[in-house]
Parts: sequence; structure tokens; C-alpha cells
Amino acid sequence: MWNGKVKPLNNLQSLEYQEQQFPGLQTERLTLLLASPGHAKSAVEFVRRNQVHLAAWEPLTPPGFYERDYWEKLGRSAQNDFLAGVGLRLNLFIPANDSILIGRINFSQITREPFQSCMLGYAIDAQYQGKGLMHEGLTAAIDYMFTVQKLHRIQANYLPENKRSAAVLKRLDFKTEGLAQQYLFINGRWRDHILSARLNPLFAADIARLG
Repeated sequence: MWNGKVKPLNNLQSLEYQEQQFPGLQTERLTLLLASPGHAKSAVEFVRRNQVHLAAWEPLTPPGFYERDYWEKLGRSAQNDFLAGVGLRLNLFIPANDSILIGRINFSQITREPFQSCMLGYAIDAQYQGKGLMHEGLTAAIDYMFTVQKLHRIQANYLPENKRSAAVLKRLDFKTEGLAQQYLFINGRWRDHILSARLNPLFAADIARLG
């Protein structure tokens, strides 16, 4: 759970950003770190290990997706997006072995007044499914987005047949808001998605921003 403080970065993250206030969230079983170029090797291993597992749920991968250079560039973009206040891309590690990336959480399209909202995406290593780890990581990350980033609304969309994702979001108190037809091109065809969202209970109905 978010403890109200920014956790110091470890040696997985590039030295040039050591002085920046990037979030490092610690839960009982996980360390959540802002994605960085230093995570590229672990990220490549993650996507290669889970290529078949993730293909059913994610759009077609871009060129170079399974190469280190792609993830180094994405790490730099993640740091810039965080500094610009438009995104937060977190990588999940097991504290006992911080070289193995086991999942990722991505808050994208962060939009301020009058929306104060973002989109949520996430993925976990196939071998770590069913252990409650994604729920644990998302609980801390969402708490950070609500209490520190002070967003009003987080949206998450998923395929109707993705029962695991549906269960995770329901447990996190996301509410179903509708169905978007042919929402994303996944696995060779346009796919419908269930739309869901969670509101920040700390927001009053008549204010635009906490503070």
C-alpha cells in the first residue's frame, strides 16, 4: 500500500534520474518502479516469456518490440511522460529478485481539468497469475493516483471473455459502464470491450481538484 512517501530508487534505474521524485511503491510482496531504460533487459525477457500468453489480450506488437532497444526508448519515454504529468508506467518486481520483471501497470492519457482522469492498462507474467499479485500492485498504484496525483476517475477496458481481468477490476471496485463495439484490433480482428471505471472517493462532487 502507498505509504505517502516516495521510495528511493534502486540500482535498476538510470543514474541520471536518481534525483527526481519518481514513485517507488512497496507492497507486502512487490516493488513497483517507474519504467526506465535500465529495465530494458528485464522487459525483453518478460515479453518474450509471455508472447503467447499476452497475444490474446493485446494489440499487435510494433516492430522491434522484442528487442532491447525498443524498451530502452520506452523507458526514456516513460520518464519524460511522468515528468510531463501525462503518464505513469510502472514495472513490477519481486523484492527477493529485482532482476525479474513479473508485470506492468500503465496509467496513460492523464488529463487534468475538467476531466482529472486517465486510462489503466496492466499485464502479469503467466506463471504469476492467480496469486493475487496484480490486485496487490494495482491497489497500491491506484491509491497513489488518487491520493498523490489526485485524479478523479480511472478507466479500464477489457475483452468480455477476459474473466481474470474482470474479476480483478470488480475486486478493486471498478463499475461497468457499457460496451464499446469494435474497440481495438486484437489478434487479427476488431474486438468489443467492456468499459469500466472507478471514481476517487476523496473527491467532493462540487470541486474540480483535490488540494
